[in-house]
Amino acid sequence: MPDRRTPALAVAALVLIALLAWSGWQPYERETWVLETVPVMIVLPLLAATYRRHPLTTLLYTLVFVHCAVLMLGGAYTYARVPLGFQLQDWLQLSRNPYDKIGHFMQGFVPAVAAREILLRGGFVRGRRMLAFLVVCIVLAISASYELIEWGVALAIGQDADAFLGTQGDPWDTQSDMFMALIGAITALLSLSRLHDAQIARLGPAR
Repeated sequence: MPDRRTPALAVAALVLIALLAWSGWQPYERETWVLETVPVMIVLPLLAATYRRHPLTTLLYTLVFVHCAVLMLGGAYTYARVPLGFQLQDWLQLSRNPYDKIGHFMQGFVPAVAAREILLRGGFVRGRRMLAFLVVCIVLAISASYELIEWGVALAIGQDADAFLGTQGDPWDTQSDMFMALIGAITALLSLSRLHDAQIARLGPAR
């Protein structure tokens, strides 16, 4: 049976491609743009290739769209210079641009829903408490892996990695990044589980 979401998803994919082109037109730092947008360049073709055999819930597609937009905006300006972050800094009277924390919150929020969908549709876990525990563990593993990648990049390219790391002089930036991912995962589980369950039920198990 044809998926009625196909036209909308195709439009969303074209919008993301256009945003990727915009973000890469004249980014603040080309190397940082590449590093920040690599996940988008990997995820979009992967979702397109698996769409017919393994379609995802509309909720997850929507969250991936938002997460990609967050990554591309950070790549275009670098996280420490995103205009939205400066507005939040003024509104909340913060000492630094907090846009990178939005990125790490999304790094927990979106993978939590993705992990939950894979675990449920694949029949890998049934108990709700164990499901939540495993989802949080997966998110923290992803967050820790990303921090290790950042560390590796910093060692490889030295001072040029400052924009990619986005620490803004915070010695606890790595720990707070992982904490934001944890908050994102818990928030997703508490706010979206019921909606996610309903969409998974309509979509059915993974084929």
